[in-house]
Amino acid sequence: MGRREAGFAQAMADLVRRHAPDFDPATMAMRPSRTGKYLSLTVTIRAVSREQLDALYREISAHPLVAMAL
Repeated sequence: MGRREAGFAQAMADLVRRHAPDFDPATMAMRPSRTGKYLSLTVTIRAVSREQLDALYREISAHPLVAMAL
């Protein structure tokens, strides 16, 4: 989840593809918050290792546009 800013969804799609090259950005679900201030993104990947998931989570969490990662 991050602030609803231009480029947020694309930045996250690019980040996920670095860790999961077979990820299709067209499958990413987007939902704005009730007030429209934030955008929630849901991505589904086929993970091949725990290390892959950990690296992806660390990079998502550290991204300056991300407010929260679950």
